Amino acid sequence: MLHAFLTHHRAELLERCRGKVARRLAPRATPEELHHGLPIFLDQFIETLRITRGLPRGQPPRARDAKEPSAIVTSAIRHGRELLHHGFTIDQVVYDYGDLCQAVTELAAEVDAPFTSDDYQTLNRCLDDAIADAVGEFARQRHEELVAEENRAMTERLGALAHELRNHLNSAMLAFGVIKLGSVGVTGATAAVLDRSHAGLRRLIDSALIDVRLAAGLEPVLEDIALDRFIAEAQVAASLTSRTRGCEFLVEPVEAELWIRADRVLLHSAVSNLLQNAFKFTRDGTRVVLSARRSGRSVKIEVSDQCGGLPPDAAVVMFRKFGQMDTDRSGLGLGLSISRRAVEASGGTLTVRNIPGHGCVFTVELPLPLRVAGGTFRPEVALAP
Repeated sequence: MLHAFLTHHRAELLERCRGKVARRLAPRATPEELHHGLPIFLDQFIETLRITRGLPRGQPPRARDAKEPSAIVTSAIRHGRELLHHGFTIDQVVYDYGDLCQAVTELAAEVDAPFTSDDYQTLNRCLDDAIADAVGEFARQRHEELVAEENRAMTERLGALAHELRNHLNSAMLAFGVIKLGSVGVTGATAAVLDRSHAGLRRLIDSALIDVRLAAGLEPVLEDIALDRFIAEAQVAASLTSRTRGCEFLVEPVEAELWIRADRVLLHSAVSNLLQNAFKFTRDGTRVVLSARRSGRSVKIEVSDQCGGLPPDAAVVMFRKFGQMDTDRSGLGLGLSISRRAVEASGGTLTVRNIPGHGCVFTVELPLPLRVAGGTFRPEVALAP
């Protein structure tokens, strides 16, 4: 009987399987796979064959009882859970079952085991069922884990948003309450607190709305944008923040009649986020610079600060959701992630250049279309250098 052969040669089959797995180029073998996964594979398979050996000829294990899963199904489902728990990949699941099948076939031929065609059919059928059910359960469990992770991330995100909104709202209410008493004017420090709180509330709400729009996959609304006017609007919106942060804000002159094609709302959100980030991290008494210029066949909008430079690997981490690189943990850690996605929605790119010991420069690069008479774009016309 096949299950008796597998039981008798269990140790040798495991060694053969481990040898095949160790020699495999991809996916690479892991210690858990060699010492934990393979014995489970074989023992569950032997048990399945032992339980199903009394089935009528040609009857698959699944057909024994429609109300109860077969032993191979139950075994494979349990195995799929265990593989996921131990950090295995779906590729490893499939390859390990295949290695086991090859090891059994090779050893049976070497010792001239008296297997019938039905024995081999049972072997192949059980392995097919095991692979299908183990992979199916593995995928289902992994999907549930991903959904749970997303739900946890969403809960943390909403909690952080509520916390930041409450902080700004409390500050605004306290400042307004003092102003109502008439003991302070509307142009002093208390009024500045009120202004900052309102600006913070608007910034958080805008970021949340843009994030929702990007996550929903809505198509960008592309339009003709005069670059000098766009930069002027960004300057007005950012000037108050620069004053409250105690840093100088310099906007370099922009070439007239320079146009871009982008989603105005998304691009404004991206540049505003970059400016707010620069004001937050630049050192006291230093300068934040906003510039925009033509560079070959593209337009570059740059925000530079004097934060002192970035730590190692910051250029990668800072663009991830909830990625925060500083001890100042105010905000949601979504600004740079939203900025990059907003720029990409308009067909552009967002990168950062580190200047060690000095600061960093964030660059939004957008393709430069050809603007012709009548205010229309003709992409099919080659752009002059």
